[in-house]
Amino acid sequence: MIKINIKLKIVKQEAGQAMITLLFFIVISVIITSAAVIIITINSTTASKVVQGSLALSIAESGMENAVLRILRNPDYTGETLSIGNGSAIISVSRTEPKIAISEGRLGNFVRKIQAQIGYTDNILTIESWKEVF
Repeated sequence: MIKINIKLKIVKQEAGQAMITLLFFIVISVIITSAAVIIITINSTTASKVVQGSLALSIAESGMENAVLRILRNPDYTGETLSIGNGSAIISVSRTEPKIAISEGRLGNFVRKIQAQIGYTDNILTIESWKEVF
C-alpha cells in the first residue's frame, strides 16, 4: 500500500509540472500573436499615409498643369484654388518674368508643393523648371 501512494504522489507532481509548462507556452504564444497584430496594424497605417502623400503630390501636379494652361491662355493669370477629388490645389503665380508658379496640393493633413519657372515671351510658353519644393 505504501508503494502505491508514493507512485500516485509522483504522478500528481508530474501533472502539475506539465500544466505549468503548458501555461508558459500559451503565454508566449499570446505575446507573439499580439506583437504580430500590432506590427500589421502599424504597417497598414503607414501604407495609408504613404498613399495620401502620393495623392497630395498628384493634386499639386494637377494644379500646376492647370496653371500652365491658364498662363498660356491668359498671361496675367495669378492663381486660384481648385477642388480636386477630396483635396485642393492652391495655385499662385508671380507677375514677374519669368513667372514662378507654385501649386500646393492638400489632402487631409498632407501638403505637397510643386514649383515651376515659366517663361512667356512673344506668345511662346516655356517651362524652364518643374520641381517639388519642401
